[in-house]
Amino acid sequence: MTRTTPPELTDRPALLRNRARASATRQVPFLHQLAQEELQFRLDMVNRPFNAPAIITGLPQVWADFLPDARVVADDPVLDLQEGAHDLVLHVMALHWASDPVGQLVQARRALRPDGLFLGVMFGGQTLSELRSALAQAESDLTGGLSPRVVPMAEIRDLGALLQRSGMALPVADSLTQSVAYSSLQRLFDDLREMGERNALAARRRSLSPPALFRRTEQNYAAHYADDSGRLRATYELIFLIGWAPDDSQPRPLRPGSAKMSLADALGSVETPLPDQVKIPGND
Repeated sequence: MTRTTPPELTDRPALLRNRARASATRQVPFLHQLAQEELQFRLDMVNRPFNAPAIITGLPQVWADFLPDARVVADDPVLDLQEGAHDLVLHVMALHWASDPVGQLVQARRALRPDGLFLGVMFGGQTLSELRSALAQAESDLTGGLSPRVVPMAEIRDLGALLQRSGMALPVADSLTQSVAYSSLQRLFDDLREMGERNALAARRRSLSPPALFRRTEQNYAAHYADDSGRLRATYELIFLIGWAPDDSQPRPLRPGSAKMSLADALGSVETPLPDQVKIPGND
């Protein structure tokens, strides 16, 4: 049987061009600042020193100073990381562009020492839900069809499963939603450009979009997603992933039936046994 290679999600050269334009501004995007604050909070909760950290990112100028002595590498399909070289690996604000996210997570796990920590942050499925809706309606009205314009982003439950598939131990996924108000659609596009997040989908339409499309999009946006002052509301969801490289020192669940105390005894309550058979009315 011939195996077919799945199509690439991302036009990698276009993504790198977008990121190069973002790097030229020399500004730290506000959502990256938020991601750094949240990651630092999670690191502080671990309460363990890390002496050999690595950071995987598409914007190295933003993240180079986040951790002292961290090795900063690009989110290339093949990560420039040695196996077992790090006690901490961060994958920051780039995993949503990966054509093979499981492969990225597997490589990050392999780069960890036993009991090393993985932390990831990426955009989640609620991100730009308002823009996607307004843009899809506008394009459907004008052309009768849709073209790929916003990168598809995973839901939190799917990302938790990806951590397990990659071989991470003790996987946890949580999310943070940030709402932003924009004076215009162009200002929202400016923020996306400053983060290197403009359309770089491999299947995107290569011709220029007509100005009427964005005028109609802004009209739809204002009609359905404006606040009381007329500003356009936009939702960004950041999903945080936590996992550990497997190690014998980590806690493991007990085998079913191996408990030495019942839950009722542990809670100091009275256990009431159920009857062996329950009669269901109407089933005589």
